[in-house]
Amino acid sequence: MTTAIQTESSTSTWTIDASHSLIEFAAKHMMITTVKGRMADVRGTLTVDEASPDRSSVEVEFAAASIDTGAEQRDQHLRSPDFLDVEKYPTVSFRSRRIEGAQGATGKRFRMVGDLTIRGTTREVTLDATFEGRGRDPWGGDRISFNATTTVDRREFGLTWNTALEAGGVLVSNEVKINIELQAVRAA
Repeated sequence: MTTAIQTESSTSTWTIDASHSLIEFAAKHMMITTVKGRMADVRGTLTVDEASPDRSSVEVEFAAASIDTGAEQRDQHLRSPDFLDVEKYPTVSFRSRRIEGAQGATGKRFRMVGDLTIRGTTREVTLDATFEGRGRDPWGGDRISFNATTTVDRREFGLTWNTALEAGGVLVSNEVKINIELQAVRAA
């Protein structure tokens, strides 16, 4: 079953609902175990062009200090100058440049190309995304949902801290996988 995004206006603005969204990352520890974490404090807007979804845009910002891997000592290290340096760079952000192949139908896949800024360094990344659908909540609000994934090399953002392992390899992988589950509510 597909549900098209349709409204009276051809453009609508949506606010990210942080309590129903998840920004998750994963990296290898000691090259053998995947460690996951999340950015809890997320905010942003989506501007959706229902007539031409490829003209839509996204702006998202995360509080870098909200990083949570479930281990406070590791989280403090990730917040330190060795990694995110949250005192100097309090936010991580993403701003779309273009959207390719978007359709307003549930389950449709598309690509979102944009600028990811971490630690003051901006790089273009491509997110592989899926429109998960649209619905009305019990309070009368319209909601939409998307998921997206990408992989980045953390060194490209100045995250170069590492330790060589005696048996070979490094403590933290350079490849970081990012998974996003995003729900947004239509702005009044």
